[in-house]
Amino acid sequence: IKTKVVLIMCAIRENYTLADVICQHKTDGTIIPLNIRSAGEDGEYQIFNIKSYTVLSDHKEHTLPNGVSATLSNHLWQFECKICFFNMIQRIYLFYNSYENLWKVSVP
Repeated sequence: IKTKVVLIMCAIRENYTLADVICQHKTDGTIIPLNIRSAGEDGEYQIFNIKSYTVLSDHKEHTLPNGVSATLSNHLWQFECKICFFNMIQRIYLFYNSYENLWKVSVP
């Protein structure tokens, strides 16, 4: 199993890899990623629970210089997440495109 998980992490490291993500969509429009499922080279899936996350994309309400309140209409979400990988915390990046409904993952 250790070799299979290492292969998955190596596959993820090659730029961005598509991944299955289970997440929670809150009533205020925010997204909480809960876990990631990714296939290794042998096609076997592994699930990684997200221990913590930070939203890196800007979806907050801003006040413009003229006093008008505006929210950026951005369909791209970026998260920095921490997962447990062989009893070590590994930092990863998740990218969500709401127009395509696709999740991508990258390991720095």
